[in-house]
Amino acid sequence: MAELRYTKLRFEDLKGWADDNHRAALDVFCNTCDDKVLLDLAATAPVARGFFEDHFCPVLIEDGAPAMFTGYYEPELDASRTNTPTFCYPIYAVPDDLEPDMRYYNRRQIDEDGPIAGRGLEIAWLADPVDLFFLQVQGSGRLRLPDGGMMRVGFGAKNGHPYTSIGKTLIARGVFDASSVSPDAIRAWVHDNGDAGRALLWENESYVFFREVSEVPADQGPIGAMNKSVTSGRSVAVDPDMTPLGLPVWIEKHGALPMDRLMIAQDIGSAIKGAQRADIFFGTGADAGKRAGQIKDGGRMVVLMPKTLADHRVKGQR
Repeated sequence: MAELRYTKLRFEDLKGWADDNHRAALDVFCNTCDDKVLLDLAATAPVARGFFEDHFCPVLIEDGAPAMFTGYYEPELDASRTNTPTFCYPIYAVPDDLEPDMRYYNRRQIDEDGPIAGRGLEIAWLADPVDLFFLQVQGSGRLRLPDGGMMRVGFGAKNGHPYTSIGKTLIARGVFDASSVSPDAIRAWVHDNGDAGRALLWENESYVFFREVSEVPADQGPIGAMNKSVTSGRSVAVDPDMTPLGLPVWIEKHGALPMDRLMIAQDIGSAIKGAQRADIFFGTGADAGKRAGQIKDGGRMVVLMPKTLADHRVKGQR
């Protein structure tokens, strides 16, 4: 891993800082923050922008890799609590013989050999294996049940195998180029290619197990890595080895839909690695999925660190 470089910036260096809705970001920050001193200061701050400027310092963290922003969302899928001819692809709960840091059965073994089938781990059933795959990539989802009810599932555990991007696999094979690959394109290719499509899913040996989430109201976002709901347009997944969870981060995303906005680092992801890597949460449902799937942009991410932590990190690199 490349050596990290920490550079202090000024708030005037952040493009569009003065024009953002700092109150919206502060509300999300307070929902996550477990520092009582900061929470008390936030609660009494007359101006949200002033709270961030008074207690934080913008720090650019670099590891030599260019910035990359992507998007994620919470799928909303038709499902059944029982196995039927239509709904026959199980969403599994965490097996009781899966230990932390253990390398468990891989995706193909679970799908083909069925080593955990029939053990009472089936939370619900989906009609499409590709829906199950992308549910695992996103890490959470809302399920529409036949009786009109809703059910939410959230990340439970992983099987210990590394994540492999099947989009990058298709690019390497020459099926798509970087500009044309997308979740919709991948979905169509898998459906159109039978056994080869199923085998493509198995290229990603990582497998996610879920838990039923009943403690989150339907009008709130899914649970993130900090065990709090994430918020559409204000939450990002980051690499926690580079960016401490819970901190505000300022993003300057380029691309067709540029975004200069204060976010909160509330989540993590298997593919989110690096100091300048972030996944923006776009919300729940198909429209959010389409917006998230279009994001693959460069730019810059700046972490707002408490001033003492910023001083420590900058001095510690010398």
